[in-house]
Amino acid sequence: MDALYNMQKEMLRRGLSPRTISSYMQCVRQFMRFCPKEFMRVTSKDVTDYIDSLVERNRCGNTLNVHVNALKFLMEEVLHKRVTWRIRYSKVPKALPIFLTKDEVLRLFAAVENEKHRLALEMMYSAGLRVSEVISLKAVDFEFERNIGWVRHGKGNKDRPFIIADCLKDRIRQHIASAGDGWIFQGRNGWHLHARSVQEIVRDAARKAGIKKKVHPHSLRHSFATHLIENGYSVSAVQPLMGHSSAETTMVYVHMCPSAFISVKSPYDGLQK
Repeated sequence: MDALYNMQKEMLRRGLSPRTISSYMQCVRQFMRFCPKEFMRVTSKDVTDYIDSLVERNRCGNTLNVHVNALKFLMEEVLHKRVTWRIRYSKVPKALPIFLTKDEVLRLFAAVENEKHRLALEMMYSAGLRVSEVISLKAVDFEFERNIGWVRHGKGNKDRPFIIADCLKDRIRQHIASAGDGWIFQGRNGWHLHARSVQEIVRDAARKAGIKKKVHPHSLRHSFATHLIENGYSVSAVQPLMGHSSAETTMVYVHMCPSAFISVKSPYDGLQK
C-alpha cells in the first residue's frame, strides 16, 4: 500500500490530471487483485498474463494501453525497477471525430430554450472549449478589453487563452453580472453545472434539431477547429487555440475538411499546359 501512496504522490507532484491519476490508481488496484504479490517480486510474465486476461475479456486497445502505462509508471518511476516488457496490444482505431456543419450548429443552438444553457454551448463552440473548461469558468477569467478569456489548469494542468466571440461579448458580460463572482455557469447549491448535465443538454438539443449524428459536447470543440480550417486558418493558428502540444493532433481537422483543399491545384494540371 506504501507503493500506491507513493505513486499517487509522484503523479500529483508531476501535475498529472485528476482523471489520469484516478485511472492509473484503478488500473494498479485491479492488477493487485489479479496478482497478489509484492510489487518488487512482480515478473514480466505476471504483467503479460494480466494484459492477456484483459484481452480475453474483450477490452479495447485504449484500455490496454492505459493499464500498461499505469504499471510502467509504478515500476519505473516509483519503484525504480527496470521494465523489459514486450507486450503487443491492439491499437485504437483512428476514427475521425464527429463534427457539425455550420447549419447544424445554428440549429442546435436554436433548439436550446434555456438562455444560460445556450450560452454555455455557444461558448464551447465559439472558443473550442472542453466541457470541463466551460463549466469551470469564473468572472476573473475574462479580459474583455483584450477579447480573450483564460482556461485555468486545463488538460495537462496548463493555462491557455481562448478567444471571445464579438457577438457573445455583451451577453457574457450580462450573464457574469447576474451570476456574481463564482462560477458563471452555476448549477444547484451554488456549485457549477455538472458535465453530465451539459451532455444531456446537447443530446436533447440535437434530438429536437433533427440532427442524426451521434452528437456530444466535444462535437462542438471539433466543429470549432474544423470550421476554422474551412475558413482558411492554418494548422499553426488553430493549434494553440485548441491547446494541442503537437501540430499532428490538430492535423486531423484538415483531414475532416475537404474544402481546405479545393483551392489547391494538382501539379499535373500544370504539366498538361
